[in-house]
Amino acid sequence: MYWRSSIFVLLLLILNSCKCKVSEEKISTISSEEKAYSYIIEADEMLQVYSNENVKIIDFRKEKSYNEGHIEGALQLWRSDFENESFPYDGMLPKAETVEKLFSSLGIENEDTIVVYDDRGSCDAIRFWWVMQYYNIKNVEILNGGIDAWKMLQGKITTEKTEFHPSQFTLGKDVNTSINISKDEVLSKLGVNSKSIILDTRNIDEFSGKRKKKGASKGGRIPMSILFDWDKAIDYSNNKKLKPVEELKELVDALQISENDTIITYCHSGVRSAHTYFVLKELLGFQHVYNYDGSWTEWSFFEELPFKKDSITLVNK
Repeated sequence: MYWRSSIFVLLLLILNSCKCKVSEEKISTISSEEKAYSYIIEADEMLQVYSNENVKIIDFRKEKSYNEGHIEGALQLWRSDFENESFPYDGMLPKAETVEKLFSSLGIENEDTIVVYDDRGSCDAIRFWWVMQYYNIKNVEILNGGIDAWKMLQGKITTEKTEFHPSQFTLGKDVNTSINISKDEVLSKLGVNSKSIILDTRNIDEFSGKRKKKGASKGGRIPMSILFDWDKAIDYSNNKKLKPVEELKELVDALQISENDTIITYCHSGVRSAHTYFVLKELLGFQHVYNYDGSWTEWSFFEELPFKKDSITLVNK
């Protein structure tokens, strides 16, 4: 394991053995430095705590995948449940009332620890985590390797939907705007004298403009963008886990950026870029990282915004 052992997981294990609830008081005793490392949980750690009543597991995949088999006790959510529909384009941050309504309907309590997973290198799971960070919900962990890692350890899989009782989940009034950046702020960073680095975390076909995914108004990229495909950070050939920190650092070093640089990540709709945000901020310690939530879906919608492309757009899917 390339990060520290999760102190929070150990706390949950102790609480589970004595069959008592995790209290807000005990959660608050964990320092921010320690908690930063509890955003990742390994499958062997989760095996010991997943049945604790104060652990809620979120299967962040489409309902079809969930119905075909999920971790025992998991609740199902997907992107379409978790976005703001008031925009003329998809994928924007959900409203606070949407989060409260969803979590209440799923029986999630404010004092619960949420473990989220997917089957795509934690890309969707980390997007969920990023949204939670925006709403200052810190008790969220990502299952490294997702459902595949769970299966490798013969964790329980079921096709039965999880039963739950509705709760009354509430959010605080403040949001963490420091992790997000708007299109107008991105626009202000463009120019010859800009010291900001813009990372396009999509694939080469999207970056060049050859491919236009559903939801985008045109193919291309934001000017000054540097290509950094998000999935370089995933060990696909082995276990779909995040690569060791040493390997991640080598990948980022090749971009010739430093920890003090201002870095903006974006992709198609803020999902893959949230993953790269996590790698840079939480694993590599970069201090000034912002995820552009609207990403190319929003940027391409506005004709007046500048863009670049290297290819005729041939694919639209």
